[in-house]
Amino acid sequence: MTDTGYQKVHVSIGTAAVLGLNDARVEVAPTTAYLMLGGRCAMNCAFCAQARESHASALSLSRITWPAYPLDEVVRRIAFAYQQKELRRACLQVTFTRQAFKQTLHVVQAIKAACDIPVDAAILPRDMDEVRQLMDAGVEHIGFGLDAACRRIFERVKGGNWERSMEMIRQASSAFPGRAAVHLIVGLGETESEMAEMIQLMHDWGVTVGLFAFTPVRGTVMEAYPPPPLDQYRRMQVVRYLIAHDMATREQLVFDEAGRLVHIDVEGWQGLLSDGLAFETSGCPDCNRPYYNERPGGTMYNYPRRLTPAEIARALEELRMHNAPAQLTL
Repeated sequence: MTDTGYQKVHVSIGTAAVLGLNDARVEVAPTTAYLMLGGRCAMNCAFCAQARESHASALSLSRITWPAYPLDEVVRRIAFAYQQKELRRACLQVTFTRQAFKQTLHVVQAIKAACDIPVDAAILPRDMDEVRQLMDAGVEHIGFGLDAACRRIFERVKGGNWERSMEMIRQASSAFPGRAAVHLIVGLGETESEMAEMIQLMHDWGVTVGLFAFTPVRGTVMEAYPPPPLDQYRRMQVVRYLIAHDMATREQLVFDEAGRLVHIDVEGWQGLLSDGLAFETSGCPDCNRPYYNERPGGTMYNYPRRLTPAEIARALEELRMHNAPAQLTL
């Protein structure tokens, strides 16, 4: 992603379609406007297209393309789409660069001056002062890209400071209850037990968890690394959903010696999943991120819409747990 200063902003291809900036056909429209700010990141996450040493396209993040458009035009169209109820929220995806924080404040202020659409920011703040400035500017949620479920994986694929990252999340969640979020990626090499422990800790801190599947991107260090098996991801979706809604705790989850979830010690837990919400995109309100880690017609990790009864039944079968129902009647 080239440095476009404050005059331009990168827009996800699906968001651009909703805003009328391109004529791309989208199977499911995003309910949040996704914008990317910053430039090539100073961090070097092994899975990220924007990593410092990545050879992926500068217009890529995950498997999505993010072309640049004039900021004033994007803001004007976001305001109109929000008025027409085509969008419910805006989310800024911010890489870690010298000017990224100032640019983020500038974009937040521009959007809030045009309309009252809720704005979130996925950003790596340097300190709590930056967190407070973002909140004061009108950011509703700050999303921390923790990504890794434990120190072991964090140090392997991100290389940052684990203690500092965790302390920043803890402080932000304490100072701004209900307004901190984290992104966790399933399939970076963690065990299911490690992921469940992190999900529980974040819930205990009052932090919203957005769950994603690792997606190999050409040009990154992990380009040849496979995405997680679907059954593993389904189990982690269920764990996140049950814990987030206080339907289960980590202590009620039973794992085998390899750290794989094999039993949920909650009577009737299958019925708690009958609406299919556990298998939709998770995270901040209104975030559906269509095809962020999927291809249309391919394996669905996060559904960007309500599931059909057949899809719910199939998702439950995909759990592949001995106490999961073979079929759910709705």
